[in-house]
Amino acid sequence: MAVAPLTRRLLPLSLIFIVVGLGTSFVGPYLALFLTEGVHAGPVRTTAFLIVTPIAGVAVSWLIGRASDRRPIRRQLMIVAALAGAVGALLTAVLRDYWAVLAVTVTLTAVAGSLFPQSFAYARQVLHRNDPSRAAFGISALRTLFSAAWVGGPPLAALILAAHGFGWTYGLAAVLYLLGALLIVGTLPKAVPLPAPGPTDGAENPGPSGATTTRPAGLFLIIGSFVAVSTASTLNVQAMPLFVQDDLGGSIRQAGLILGICAALEIPMMLALGWLATRVPVRRLIFVGIFCAVAYHAIAVSATHVWTLAAAQVLQAMVISTVGALGISYVQDLMPAHPGRATTMVTNTFPLGQILAAPLFGLAQHFDFRFAYAFNLVLCAAGLLLLITSGRVRPEQRIAPREPAISAA
Repeated sequence: MAVAPLTRRLLPLSLIFIVVGLGTSFVGPYLALFLTEGVHAGPVRTTAFLIVTPIAGVAVSWLIGRASDRRPIRRQLMIVAALAGAVGALLTAVLRDYWAVLAVTVTLTAVAGSLFPQSFAYARQVLHRNDPSRAAFGISALRTLFSAAWVGGPPLAALILAAHGFGWTYGLAAVLYLLGALLIVGTLPKAVPLPAPGPTDGAENPGPSGATTTRPAGLFLIIGSFVAVSTASTLNVQAMPLFVQDDLGGSIRQAGLILGICAALEIPMMLALGWLATRVPVRRLIFVGIFCAVAYHAIAVSATHVWTLAAAQVLQAMVISTVGALGISYVQDLMPAHPGRATTMVTNTFPLGQILAAPLFGLAQHFDFRFAYAFNLVLCAAGLLLLITSGRVRPEQRIAPREPAISAA
């Protein structure tokens, strides 16, 4: 079966990642504002909504990830997810009843959330078929496009929100999801089974003829490490404005500038680390990233000036560029026959981090926002320990089962 050139496959995937990134960035940052001002939900209902919806997203994405690995239906699932996102956003644009919005969010919007991991799983199939040694670079490049969409999406959505309200914001998000569905239908081919690859060579970064697997205990330790670091990253963003204002004597504008510096550094750093991953084991780079997380929060918890926190953003950008980008290709390498499940496990660490960060933020709000960074330091140290421990679980070497590839049809 003929295989189309790699660039022909990555171009539509790149467009899909940009569209999905814009769609999620239009509504994600303003969800709490929508619940407060659009739906008029009180603090208790808003808190319940923000806890229940990521749990639903994790559960639905996990089920879809398992289904995508059992049958060659990943493209169809991506189409369903994109259409669910379009319908969910369109309904949210007109609904203002709390329970109706919640029902839409835990069903249609939760299904739409699987489009992100499934797109990475599809990209993994394309890259592994054409050039396995550059899979990590390709995944990082696509993750960069998603981040770039989030750089421009929220400011644009803020302008639309100020001018026209929530109906237009969610309506445009629905259009973007629909455009994503059309791109998938029109540009992405179907998947067919590949011949089974040869025996593994035990390499940390698998090559064309082999793949590394690990025992479930080691895999869960790795995912636990990522959850700990993701929780710290979420709490960092939540606490940053108040920490800068209340503890460092700065302003909200300075806090926004600091977060902007981190976002700006992430994009070139992801590309550079993706290129470096073709020459250095990905696990080693992730070790560096989590060590940077420990260093960043150690600096933050002892910071007395705003400029100290701003200068330390190079460390936080390294964390996001490794754990958030290379972590996807790393776990995919550990589960070569299950790219959907592997990608979902990594992307689910982000909503799990949001859930775990909520009570820690409440404690910091009650005591002092410097405590948030003390919590983060402990979390990142635990994450580093979990990753070290995962390496002591002896890898299994086996014949990898068949992995779906991308046909030219």
